[in-house]
Amino acid sequence: MALWGGRFTQAADQQFKYFNDSLRFDYRLALQDIDGSMGWAKAIQSVGIITESELEELLQALKQLRAEVAPNLAIVLQEDAEDIHSWVELQLIKRVGDLGKKLHTGRSRNDQVAVDMKLWCKAQVLSLQESIRALQHKLVETAEVNQQAVMPGYTHLQRAQPITFAHWCMAYFEMLDRDYSRLTDAYNRMNTCPLGAGALAGTAYAIDRDKLALDLGFETATRNSLDSVSDRDHVLELLAAASISTMHLSRFAEDLIIFNSGESHFVELSDRVTSGSSLMPQKKNPDACELVRGKTGRVFGALTGLLTTLKGLPLAYNKDMQEDKEGIFDAIETWQACINISVLVLEDIKVDTERTKEAAQQGYANATELADYLVAKGIPFREAHHIVGKAVVYAISQKKALEELNLEEFKQFHSTISEDVYPILSLDSCLAKRCAKGGVSFERVAEAINVAKQYLAN
Repeated sequence: MALWGGRFTQAADQQFKYFNDSLRFDYRLALQDIDGSMGWAKAIQSVGIITESELEELLQALKQLRAEVAPNLAIVLQEDAEDIHSWVELQLIKRVGDLGKKLHTGRSRNDQVAVDMKLWCKAQVLSLQESIRALQHKLVETAEVNQQAVMPGYTHLQRAQPITFAHWCMAYFEMLDRDYSRLTDAYNRMNTCPLGAGALAGTAYAIDRDKLALDLGFETATRNSLDSVSDRDHVLELLAAASISTMHLSRFAEDLIIFNSGESHFVELSDRVTSGSSLMPQKKNPDACELVRGKTGRVFGALTGLLTTLKGLPLAYNKDMQEDKEGIFDAIETWQACINISVLVLEDIKVDTERTKEAAQQGYANATELADYLVAKGIPFREAHHIVGKAVVYAISQKKALEELNLEEFKQFHSTISEDVYPILSLDSCLAKRCAKGGVSFERVAEAINVAKQYLAN
């Protein structure tokens, strides 16, 4: 049954009905629609549309309906309705009769769906932030037990300078912290209530919209009715935050895929997050990480899809805007799953410290230290850079590491090089010199871990 049939003399074609109806996906908004309806019932009672006793009857019925739906939203799908708003209203009419037909007075499905979506998005923000914090805790925990695990850092996927596995973990901690803060920013902007904006021009009743906003947990009411029903910025911002965050998670996954490869063998992933091959019995595939990397594309697609849908829409509401839901529902579910599986990936990860150290000693990762050594001897950095480049070419030709060159070999590149160069080229020296804030020295990484632990404890 539709709620708008009076204007029509023919029933909708079944093909159109399926194409048009949204209950099969917007049933997820059942609790928000019920909550918004309770707020609206109080608002229309305040301006005399319903009596105090009618309000109590409506609220009791809505609370009962909410209690029935909350354990399993999918029960909504057992009945036929155009959308979640129609379903709630029809359920209410079954319970309280014609009184249920009064509830929609002064309200439009346009401002109703707008408030439902904002309430839903706000709830997702809080849940996502909790999940992000769980992953940050796991990163700190992993960093703390791997502070001595020296490994090569990379640029262009070439060994660059030595770092530690702990420093790598803390890099992703920082990315996730920005993801968390983006959600906070988005929450603050979506914390305005569109209910009472009507179809586009505002409600015809003198409702205190700011009080209504507070009743529904918003900070204030929206300021413009036309914008209120047209706005989907909160959905876009949440999708943008999801896209950036899953991009971070995809990079995290890609790093671990590389670290887990037979060529690197820096880490071993748990059997709990890997799978085997149906043909090759020796295989242990990093499927959890690969799926995080793969699912990120779906989240990007949801953002691009909604931006494309909205870009040509005139004000105010258009049915195109119904397309805001399936993408965001899937994207948020996917984002949550990627965060949760990333926690699981870290739970039993094993770092092969001997292999990571061996790799850090290869690839001439201490070349920058030799250049800095020459700078300390008074040689301009650009010249020192050139000298070290020649030394690296020579060392490669001799199949030696820089620290394996003897003094006579070093002096052919510059006479100032002496015995004191060898301690400078050690891994410990390379790490210890990076002692400025944010650097990779053991002391700085330990400090970053402690700061993060205190931060998360607050």
